[in-house]
Amino acid sequence: GIILEYVQGDEPKTRSIDLLDLRPDTDAVALVEEIRKGEPLITASCKEHVIHLVRRLQEKLGEKEDHKFYLFKVLRAHILPLTNVAFNKSGSRFITGSYDRTCKVWDTASGEELRTLEGHGNVVYAIAFNNPYGDKIATGSFDKTCKLWSTETGKCYHTFRGHSAEIVCLSFNLQSTLVATGSMDTTAKLWDIEKGEEIVTLSGHSAEIIVLSFNTTGDRIITGSFDHTVAVWDVGTGRLLHTLIGHRGEISSAQFNWDCSLIVTGSMDKTCMLWNAMTGTHIATLTGHSDEILDVCFDYAGQRIATASADGSARVYNAETKKCIAKLEGHGGEISKVCFNPKGNHILTASSDKTARLWDAATGHCLQVLEGHIDEIFSCAFNYKGDIIITGSKDNTCRIWH
Repeated sequence: GIILEYVQGDEPKTRSIDLLDLRPDTDAVALVEEIRKGEPLITASCKEHVIHLVRRLQEKLGEKEDHKFYLFKVLRAHILPLTNVAFNKSGSRFITGSYDRTCKVWDTASGEELRTLEGHGNVVYAIAFNNPYGDKIATGSFDKTCKLWSTETGKCYHTFRGHSAEIVCLSFNLQSTLVATGSMDTTAKLWDIEKGEEIVTLSGHSAEIIVLSFNTTGDRIITGSFDHTVAVWDVGTGRLLHTLIGHRGEISSAQFNWDCSLIVTGSMDKTCMLWNAMTGTHIATLTGHSDEILDVCFDYAGQRIATASADGSARVYNAETKKCIAKLEGHGGEISKVCFNPKGNHILTASSDKTARLWDAATGHCLQVLEGHIDEIFSCAFNYKGDIIITGSKDNTCRIWH
């Protein structure tokens, strides 16, 4: 569908137009005329824009769905195991973190190493680009510091000091003004990217923070902890707004959906929970896995939730009905990572069975097995277009698949 944003009597409003019946051969102009009849908002001036949007959606619908991924390059990335991989928004660059205390920047198209970010005194564990911009990289280390780097030059802008234990997770806000770090010291900290200084410490958890995530508007951040809870914080004040209590095991994963209305959490208690992001109330518990849930994620539209488990399976749930719509079965070992492709119709999983798999999100059918790594895969990612995949393994290599 298309979401129209408009102002009526100084009030910002939105209206969504349902395009479920859109097909690649639909007459876009006639369709928009039809929509205009029931939608006085679409003035002549923005009609062309809507037609353009509809045609773009049609192009996407018409794209072939049987894209097979082939191994493009094996990067002997580091002398010690990798910890993480991440793309910039366009997918032109990606980064790898490692136990060798460095983060490397790679060119996706050629598979060439562009630069090595050196300076940490211990494992580089958490890494991120400041997407959608991609001009900065943050690295979080077991040396208790976070460093901010220039993607282009590799220069270190700032070293953020203050945590008293390992940094194990980090994230930029979408606005690229802040970086958040989560630590084994039970706190998270927000740092000002420009000034290079700490803004606030988020204190309240009674055990290690292992996951954190900003919402898209950047006014809220969630932290998930080994204390079995997820905390929702106000970014501006650092105030604790809600504590999501209900899980009976350590939190492994937590994420907002795109419109910031829902939070999904995964736990070692074998369940996934859905929460109202505004009120902090529990909406549903998604059950079915027979072992720990290691990763959860929303698709970009926020309509589906995927879960990855130590039981070797992944599941897809409908966020509205809370029903399980697909079971992804076939891996021979625990699945540590799961993600949707940008379009939301495919799911990628990474497993300790040394393979990554691509699945149809609607049917749970396995489309492809990405084989070749000689040790467990613990990281996988799509580029923005969804036509390139990178996998990171304990075998010290990173693989690019086209």
